[in-house]
Amino acid sequence: MDLIVVNTDYVTKYWDYFTKVLMEYSPRLISATIILVIGWTAIRLIKKLIMSIMTKRDMEPTLSKFLADILIWTLKILLFVTVISRLGVENSSFVAIIGAAGLAIGLSLQGSLSNFAGGVLIIMFKPFKVGDFIEAQGVSGTVKQIQIFVTQLATVDNQIIFVPNGALSNGTIINYSYATTRRANLVIGISYGSDIKKAKQIAMEVMENHPSVLKDPAPVVLVSDLADSSINLAVRPWANLPDFFVMRSDILEQVKLRFDENGIEIPFPQRDIHIKEALPKKS
Repeated sequence: MDLIVVNTDYVTKYWDYFTKVLMEYSPRLISATIILVIGWTAIRLIKKLIMSIMTKRDMEPTLSKFLADILIWTLKILLFVTVISRLGVENSSFVAIIGAAGLAIGLSLQGSLSNFAGGVLIIMFKPFKVGDFIEAQGVSGTVKQIQIFVTQLATVDNQIIFVPNGALSNGTIINYSYATTRRANLVIGISYGSDIKKAKQIAMEVMENHPSVLKDPAPVVLVSDLADSSINLAVRPWANLPDFFVMRSDILEQVKLRFDENGIEIPFPQRDIHIKEALPKKS
């Protein structure tokens, strides 16, 4: 059986070196550990405090969580840099790497960052909320969800549209649900041979007798235009928002029926053609 001979001088030498390094780095290691524990605990408390403040200010939950996560990760990175710096590691290289990574990410995600900024603006200033019916970027629908990067709309035929928040926040938004009442701007044409006063009276009676038409503001009937083929009447009733579309349809239908009963014609578009007979040529 072979015996392994151990040189005690080498063991003693390495043990002394290890003890020396341990004694030298123990204060740094202990202080770094204390900083890590205290910093991690402080970050958790800060997160709870921030979420509490945002909740009290009735901030959108999606935005609150996202902003809180960004702040917490920023604090974690700073804590990591502080800890490794305390251990004696040069932190300038880490800062350079983080800066370069941030620049690269920013350049590659320019469109996404624009949508993110737009989402923050929409959530903060609230030009619309979930459940509102809006028109923007050439589409219209009911807002189903406001996300950080896109807003989800449901059209009247239940198609889902995702609109980028960057374009949405920088464009014109029509919020049909913002006010509690809405006016219908109806244009009804009658022929030039019809009785204008009778037509206006009928339209006014139809609006006054409809249960969904508001008395205040009062409905009005005006002559809006003398068009090529018709005299256009502007019929303007008001209604509460939930009753608006049914009221609008009813007014159009009832006015048409009453016009038919009273001989008031709603003309088709027409053109007058004048034919001139050519004169015979002189011989």
